[in-house]
Order: sequence, then C-alpha cells, then structure tokens
Amino acid sequence: MTTDDLTGGREVVVTQARSHTERGILRRWAEEHHPGARVVGIGPNGEVPSALGEALHGDDTVIVPARVAWVTPEPEDSGAVGKLTGLATSAVMRMAWSPLHPSMARHRPDAARVVVGEAATVADLVSRFVAQESGRPGSNGFTRFVARQAVLACDRAERRILGDRYKVPRRMVEQITSSSRFAALVDRLARQTGTPAAEVEQRLESCLHEMAAVQSPPAIDVFRAMMGPMHSKAWDVQVDESGLERLRELNKEHALVFLPSHRSYADPLLFAEVLHDRDFPRNHVLGGNNLSFWPMGALGRRAGIVFIRRTFGGDTIYKAAIQEYLGHLLAKRFNLEWYIEGGRSRTGKLRKPRIGLLRYLVSALEERPELDAILVPVSIVYDQLHEVGAMAAEQRGAAKKAEGLGWLLGYFRDQRRHIGTARVRFAEPFALRQALADAGPGRAQLEKVAFRVCAGINRVTPATATSLATFALLWAQDRALTLQQVREVVAPLADYLEARGIPVPIAELRTRHGLRMTLDRLAEAGVVTIYDGGTEPVFAISTGRHHVAAFYRNGALHHLLNRAMLEIALLRVGDADPDEDIVEVAWRELARLRDLLKFEFFFSTRREFRAEIIGELDLVDPQWRTRAADPADVRGALRQAPLLVAPGVLRSFFDAQLVVADRLVALGEEPMTDEKEFLEDCLGVGRQMLLQ
Repeated sequence: MTTDDLTGGREVVVTQARSHTERGILRRWAEEHHPGARVVGIGPNGEVPSALGEALHGDDTVIVPARVAWVTPEPEDSGAVGKLTGLATSAVMRMAWSPLHPSMARHRPDAARVVVGEAATVADLVSRFVAQESGRPGSNGFTRFVARQAVLACDRAERRILGDRYKVPRRMVEQITSSSRFAALVDRLARQTGTPAAEVEQRLESCLHEMAAVQSPPAIDVFRAMMGPMHSKAWDVQVDESGLERLRELNKEHALVFLPSHRSYADPLLFAEVLHDRDFPRNHVLGGNNLSFWPMGALGRRAGIVFIRRTFGGDTIYKAAIQEYLGHLLAKRFNLEWYIEGGRSRTGKLRKPRIGLLRYLVSALEERPELDAILVPVSIVYDQLHEVGAMAAEQRGAAKKAEGLGWLLGYFRDQRRHIGTARVRFAEPFALRQALADAGPGRAQLEKVAFRVCAGINRVTPATATSLATFALLWAQDRALTLQQVREVVAPLADYLEARGIPVPIAELRTRHGLRMTLDRLAEAGVVTIYDGGTEPVFAISTGRHHVAAFYRNGALHHLLNRAMLEIALLRVGDADPDEDIVEVAWRELARLRDLLKFEFFFSTRREFRAEIIGELDLVDPQWRTRAADPADVRGALRQAPLLVAPGVLRSFFDAQLVVADRLVALGEEPMTDEKEFLEDCLGVGRQMLLQ
C-alpha cells in the first residue's frame, strides 16, 4: 500500500538513521517526496523518541517508514581470493559505519538508496497491535510497536533490492517478551515451578537473549568471508536445483525446517552458501554451544547460528525458552536448520537421530494450532573429507580434540587442498502435522517421524566413485587388486545402481581413466597404497586405514542393503526342506536379518520394505513369477548374477555382532563393570579372529 492509497490524513515519515549523513539524505528525500510531512527519527538500535508517540494522533494519520540502504553488487566469482575480498568489501559497505558515511556519499553516491516501507494509517496499526500484542493503543507499548513495524517494513523493502538472502529477524526477544503469549507463559511457569513470576520472567528473557540469533546483512557477509576457506577450496559443489525450486514455492506459505545429514564441520557453511547463492533466506542454524568460542560465537550469532546448551537436564525454564523461540520463528516464517544425528557421523552411515529439538518443535506447534512446518531431509555427501581420519580414530575410542581457535586455524590449513565434489540433494519434503498423524499416537511417534527423515536422506544420497572404489578394495579384504579387477567389481555395481535410478558418477566409474583418477586421489590421501613394481599396478587399502576406507564405503551401503539381504534369503531358500513353502522361508529369513540389522540401518515400513524386496527380486530374476517354486532354480538365479554384494555389505557388521556375542558369553554370569575394557577385549579378539 502506498501513501497514494491513504488519502485524507497527514503524513509522518518515520526514519532510522545511523549518522548525520544518513539523516541529511532522508530529510532531503522527505522534503522532495512528502513535502510538509513531519519527520521523526528512531535510534539506530531501535530507540523510540517521545516525539513518535506525540505524532500518533488521528486514525487517518499515515505513517511512512524510510531508511538508507548502502547497496553494492554481489562479488563476482573470480576465484576464492577474489570472491572473499569482494565479500569483505561488500560487508564493509553494507555495515556502513557512521564515520565512513561522508566519504561513501561523496565517492559512491549511487550506493546510498532510500528504501521506503509500506505505509499504514494509525487506525491500521492500532488494529494490528490489539490483535498481536493484546495491548492498549494509548500505552507506550503501542509506540514501541509502531517503531518495530517501521523497521520491519523497511526490512521488507530492502529485501526487494538485496534479495531474500538478507531476510533477517529484528528485535526478536523484544517481540516475544512484549506479547500476551509470553505473559501467559510466565504465569504458567511460575505456578508450575513455585518460582516468583518476576524471577521466571527474568530467567526466560535471559535464556532468550543467550540463544537468539541477531542476524544482520553486514555480519552475514563478514561471516561468509571469514568462514569461506573452510569449504571454498576443498570441493566443487553440485546441487539439486529442481529440488530447491520446489522448496522455494513451499517457502512462500510455510517455514521450512532443513534437516541435513552431518559428515563434516563444513556442512552448515557449505549449505548456507548454496542457499545464499540461490537467494534463499538465511536459515536459523541450531547448534551446540561447543562451537561458540571466539570469534565463532559472537560473529556466528549475527550470521544466524543459534547456540544451544548441549546439556540442560531438568531446566524447565530453558526448555520453555527454546520452545517459545522456535514457535516464534515459525510464526514469522523464518527457516530453521539442524542436524538430526546430533553430531558428525564417525562411520559414514547415518547415526541414530536425536529427537530433542524435534520434540520442542512439536510442542511449539501444539501451542500454535494455526501453524505447520515443512520438514526437508537433506543429503550432503563428499568425495573425500580431510577430517575423516580423526573421526575414524574417535570411533575406535580416541579422544575428540576440543574445538577452539587453534583447532579452527588447523582446520583452515587442512581445507586448502581440493579433494573432489560435494553433492547436495533434497528428499521429498513433508508437513510435520501430517507426519505426526501418520505415525499415530504413542511413545514412538517422534522416532517414526525422525526415521522418516533419515530414510529420505538415504534415498537421495548419491553413490560416489570413492564409495564404490573403497567397497571393491575392502571386499577383497587384504588382497591387492589390479585396475581391471577393481572395474570388475565397480562396473556391475554401477549398472545395478543405475537400474534402480540411483545417481552414480558415470565418467569416474565407466572409464579406466576415471577410475584410476579416483584411486589416485585416495592414494594421495593415504587411504590406498599403489604397488607398481611388477607387471602392472595393484591397489590395496593402506595399513591402518581400513576404518577410513570403511567410512567412504559405508556412505553407499544403504543402497545395497536390501539386495544383500535378498541374496542371503535366497541362499536359505536353496537349503529349504522339500515340503517347506520357499516364499514363506524367504520372508522369514528376511525378517530375521532385518531384526539383526535394525540398529545399524534405517528400514522402510514393513509394507514398503516388502515392495522394495520384490523390486530387488525383479532385478535378480525378471522371470521369477513364472518359474516353478524350485530351490534349484533359486540358486541358479544367484549363480547368474554378475556380482554378489552380501559379503561386502554385511560381513563386517555380522562379524562385529559375533565378536560381541562371544565375549558376552565369556563373561558368563559376571556383570560388565568396565565398558571401555570390554570393548578393548572385543577389538583384540576380533583382530585374532580376522588373522586366523
């Protein structure tokens, strides 16, 4: 709505200036475009002058918000250094420190643009205030509300110039604490905890200030410039563009909750850059406060990171603050992001999901029946990771190195070498309310929703050349393979995955040159050893690097899991008694295997699993429905398969279960008193079994 649509009332131009230069620009603009209007300035940090309250008289008085935006072009992609330099320059311009304004106005007058928010009458603002705040129009609260609305209106106008990537929240804690909802929450918590209401209010406000991200466009650009070296040189990035466009349409009506897989510290930085480059609003990224050290903490909060305490036990007030904050973000349609595994995968497979934040999100929706959230499973997978060696060591029991400035500098140093491609793909998004209804009531409801997210991530995770090459070498155990022997494993795997519609890097797997390059990159990383002292080079997993190789292999195992289980079930059918129903034998064996593996992998619902197995059987033997139910025919179908994957997929997991079972039996009736000692015993016995 423009002032032309609001006739009959006097005008008040509400400005927000940070310097004498900006005040002059706005005054001259007001004199030209709104002659005779009263100009009232609010402070750069939202301070509200008494003059604004005095100006809010008359229902038909028109409020026109305006401020200065310093606009610079987005830096061109001229290499990593050029891009980072451009980002830093852009950040300085957008930050527009007041001492620089006179010089900027002289040398770059075109950079200073007056942005004008949507005008509104006092009567309109009163209606909004009563509806949103349940307040009295004549109170000081109304004046502060008008000031906030002016700032938000200018934000929206500025985004029309800068793009949605700079959609940021303003004075979020003040908005929450000034609402009638907050007052009701304080009263409820005071009764529930037996704590004075004033103390509850103070603690809630303190918790909100502790966690709330206070984004600003300049800080976002500074953060991008500082953190870019953590990912910009290490990987090229391939993005599911069509998936993002579907999400853009959904985002027009709903807040999106991005739930990516977590393999690297660089995940949130790389993903933020993907969204920024495509003009998506910056996510509020919920993460642990272990990364809130200087300078990450102060700058990260201004770039959208919400630092959550890693443990807060029974702190009812802190939990209520998280719930209220998440609900408010959803209501304002700000997008969220967190890593549902709760930490980086140490094995290459998805970890069991943590449902704490999901629980708070659901509780926030229960308090706001008019809202819904769209959950978006996201797969982020890499050809290689610099940090995988440390993660594999942690999986074997090594202490995790504490994060800090020294750690950050070391990470920057490691990330300078290019190591392949990062791939970002989006699974089918789904509405949280409907997912809860589909899961049904009960204690397992949230787990079912979380498992649906993880199943979606697995479904869209591509198989990388690294994962298939390490599969082949680990499948050979301690033998070295020639390039042709690696191809004889990788080629039928690629054929199988393509037949199922799973993306595979064709150029890297279908040619000798591409496969050799993949093996050479693994050799450069120390994962693979190449021996070329004979008639032709042979390749093997380097000594002590099997856990690293397994990390890469495990990223593709979920695509091969059903096929591996079917192979074992068909072998079991081959041993069935003549009077047994071989179909029943197969399903019984599959159910047994699924039960053994349910803590290692994410399975579809039983109905979906059955359909998936039938699809696998169609690939093994397209004529299986017309054949006689003869166990010999079943074994014949297996013999004709170009590759049997069960040994490479399942052996390490069943071997581990066998070792643990053996050592538990050895304990007899004695209780396990030291878990670390027990695991060391398991590793020792497992090594012995492997050598025998």
